[in-house]
Amino acid sequence: MPETGYYNSKKSDDLCEEICGENSRSPLSTRLKCALRGFDIKALLLLFIGVPLLVLFIHIHGQKITYFLRPLWDSPPKPFNVIPHYYHPNVSMETQCRLHGWRLRESPRRVFDAVLFSNEIDILAVRWNELSPYVSEFVLLESNSTFTGTVKPLFFSENRAQFAFSESRLTYGTVGGRFVKGENPFVEESYQRVALDQLIKIAGIKDDDLLIMSDVDEIPSGHTIDLLRWCDGIPEKLHLQLRNYLYSFEFHLDDKSWRAAVHQYRAGKTRYAHFRQTDDLLADSGWHCSFCFRHISDFIFKMKAYSHVDRVRFGYFLNPSRIQEVICNGADLFDMFPEEYTFQEIIAKLGPIPKSHSAVNLPSHLLQNADQYKYLLPGSGNCRRDSG
Repeated sequence: MPETGYYNSKKSDDLCEEICGENSRSPLSTRLKCALRGFDIKALLLLFIGVPLLVLFIHIHGQKITYFLRPLWDSPPKPFNVIPHYYHPNVSMETQCRLHGWRLRESPRRVFDAVLFSNEIDILAVRWNELSPYVSEFVLLESNSTFTGTVKPLFFSENRAQFAFSESRLTYGTVGGRFVKGENPFVEESYQRVALDQLIKIAGIKDDDLLIMSDVDEIPSGHTIDLLRWCDGIPEKLHLQLRNYLYSFEFHLDDKSWRAAVHQYRAGKTRYAHFRQTDDLLADSGWHCSFCFRHISDFIFKMKAYSHVDRVRFGYFLNPSRIQEVICNGADLFDMFPEEYTFQEIIAKLGPIPKSHSAVNLPSHLLQNADQYKYLLPGSGNCRRDSG
């Protein structure tokens, strides 16, 4: 019996060699079967179907996977020294200064509010009306280039008449774009911030004046700036904790916005910047309303214009009907996971932002002109945007 098995096996091998040999004239399908006789079909399926599907999945969701796994590859920044914030309209300024461990001055400091401007006309109106009673000089710089090197109109210049109340204390400047193709958008952004630094000097700032450093949509509350201009003993550099809103004041994301800052100006030392410059953070000091636009076209413009343009991974992200749906649902324009440092915080923020029904303690100009800014306020149907 063993000999018979050996004979059959050898005979089978000879037959296969005859069919699959180099000089064989057997049909191609038969030869292909012979060629693959040493391979595992499941492994081949995995190689030719599974691997391409995996590559496609990583291409589509790679950024989301990276953000979800952030706790594994990134460490949280050093915690801020959070300064409690005391305020009530019926409490005197002397008492407010004392509650913070500071002293009342004989006269208030001058305040300079400096911004780089893109296309946020409505939010600029909300900001400047909030700060107008306390600001000595508004400083605004705009460019004919986006951070991504695309030509843009001078939106403020075209709408300057809306801000006539600020004209007597406005230092306005423009800077030409560099239009370098393929350059990192943050390079152009840095270039424009350096130009703003020069414009601040032209505006006449002097030592001990207060300089507000923040983007247009990072709005310090008026009473916060009033407190800082009237008190001695405040930190020389101070970040402001702002309530984080998305699309409107209906979607309160969190209270983690911190980039806005107020500096006591020092010639030769103070530089306009938008990164962390100190560990001191004054609690509950205003509002950050990101992507708070009236028109869908403004959303599309910013998505293609700002430094994080790499987040627009697919063309359909710019589809107007999709953007409208995202706004009303409080979802993420870029279909990204939350930018957090622990899995607990990431999971807690998954999904749409819950709607807020409160319009308490919002900028006064917003409520005084509620009909004009309805789209920024909580309420049924207010999320709908014009196409622009």
